[in-house]
Amino acid sequence: MSSEIAIKVENLSKCYQIYATPRDRLKQFILPRVQRITGKQPRQYYREFWALKDISFEVKKGETVGIIGRNGSGKSTLLQLICGTLYPTSGLVQTHGRIAALLELGSGFNPEFTGRENVYMNAAVLGLSKEETDARFDDIAAFADIGEFIEQPVKTYSSGMYVRLAFAVQAMIDPDIFVVDEALAVGDEKFQKKCFSRLEELKSNGTSVLFVSHSPQSIIELCQNTLLIDHGTQIMFSSAPEAIRAYQLLLYAPADRQKRIIRHLQADGSLNDDQSNAPSPAFSPEGVTDNTSVTKNTLTADEQTIDVFDPELAPETTVAYPVQGATIDGIQIMNVKGQTVNILQPGHIYDFIIFGRFHSSFSGIFFAVHIKSVSGAVITGQRFPEEGQYIKNATAGESFEMCFKFRMDLLPGVYFVGGGIWSREEPSCAHRIIDALMFRVNPFDLSISFGYVNLLDATPTLKFTNTNVYR
Repeated sequence: MSSEIAIKVENLSKCYQIYATPRDRLKQFILPRVQRITGKQPRQYYREFWALKDISFEVKKGETVGIIGRNGSGKSTLLQLICGTLYPTSGLVQTHGRIAALLELGSGFNPEFTGRENVYMNAAVLGLSKEETDARFDDIAAFADIGEFIEQPVKTYSSGMYVRLAFAVQAMIDPDIFVVDEALAVGDEKFQKKCFSRLEELKSNGTSVLFVSHSPQSIIELCQNTLLIDHGTQIMFSSAPEAIRAYQLLLYAPADRQKRIIRHLQADGSLNDDQSNAPSPAFSPEGVTDNTSVTKNTLTADEQTIDVFDPELAPETTVAYPVQGATIDGIQIMNVKGQTVNILQPGHIYDFIIFGRFHSSFSGIFFAVHIKSVSGAVITGQRFPEEGQYIKNATAGESFEMCFKFRMDLLPGVYFVGGGIWSREEPSCAHRIIDALMFRVNPFDLSISFGYVNLLDATPTLKFTNTNVYR
């Protein structure tokens, strides 16, 4: 294995033997041997369940790779195989360096031991000497921040305290490979932020991270590449935004179309399973790729100070979900003059309009629109009606036009817009389009803010002896 590769997985498979009754298990242990001795064809008294089938990918040193998939897709099984707590039926797993893993709540803890005793026990399992653990214990205790409970048996801990101590032990020993399952979802927001900061610190120090989460935002922000699996089968291994789009498409697709979508994804990475559900010509790309391209600004200096529409500013990452009772015919941005635009001015107010029609009658729906960054992170969004409320009835044959208002407090750059219609009944997603269009926010004179959003209220002030400003 190359010295630059931390984890290499080749054609990894895991099969379980499922017995209908305990009697069948006993039969399987005895009868096939007797049948072979007597010259008969051995009979199988179990059915095979393949939790994983032919998974292959690599993780480079210092790289963070996400793993996503629906419940029961085999994510946790894959992590256990990589960590060595399960043995594969076939295939190969190669790892380089010390592995720390947070696989499930309280895994590796003895409930009768105190927090301190479990710290030392876990550290010893990970290969640390008592002296090394002594040197790190204060940092571990400070990170966990559970106070005097560090001296109490862990069976008295809440779920939040469990995960605090477990993460602290695994993350503070500076592993070469850090494997994190969904356990972080248990912690509160403050602790989650501390965990993500520690993950970034580990990444900068060269630690490879395998991260399982159902949060698309977390996957996009943390991971360079992402593995999408479904029912134990590898669907794709690609950039995080591309894998998330495929995952969400699969998640909301009707059952009778999921297999077709999977075939398309495995064959060529196409996110539209057939032409009948492709985006309308108003925002249809010639081909879906994993490259979120941004067209060059070809506008003149005068055009950059007004609202205009640039036809070259078109996304290549548009994904249309299956039509399940409604069709979004288009999404557009309009200025106060009623003009369709995609070159926007900072501080101005714009209407983001979703229009289309219903094919089925619904009871209890809501509309939503989101704005994403180039990396795929959701920056902001709106829904109507507000959280917890729904539009009572939508009748088949009705047209709709939903208008959301946004003030452009975004910093200069390119952004992507998508929207959808959801129902509290099945099907839960009547229609949705990701990256339906893209827009650019033009530069403004004052370039003090950074990030995505300009929240500047006034010019910053400084009280200092020397306040001279120079270029």
